[in-house]
Amino acid sequence: MRKTQRFPFRKIFSPSPKSSLKRPRPFKAYSFVPFSPLALLDPTILTIGGIVLGIAFIEQILNRWGVMDLADQFEKVMRFILPVTFYGALFYFFATFMF
Repeated sequence: MRKTQRFPFRKIFSPSPKSSLKRPRPFKAYSFVPFSPLALLDPTILTIGGIVLGIAFIEQILNRWGVMDLADQFEKVMRFILPVTFYGALFYFFATFMF
């Protein structure tokens, strides 16, 4: 027959938890998404803005040359395009930029 070993209950399960000998080290938290002003130079927004500014520049040239009818047509179109482009670019910027 084999001899059975006995362990006292208090030896297996100690009544008080032992305190850890190591102190927790403080850690520094860093932001993984820093804000950079270069993020505002999105090629899509710059292209759309360049097209709108180009059309406005053409309208001013037509006014100086005296072609009022064509400049008036540009003005009617730009009255609609400028707000739509601005709000569209603003929505695009906030939809694609990770804060």
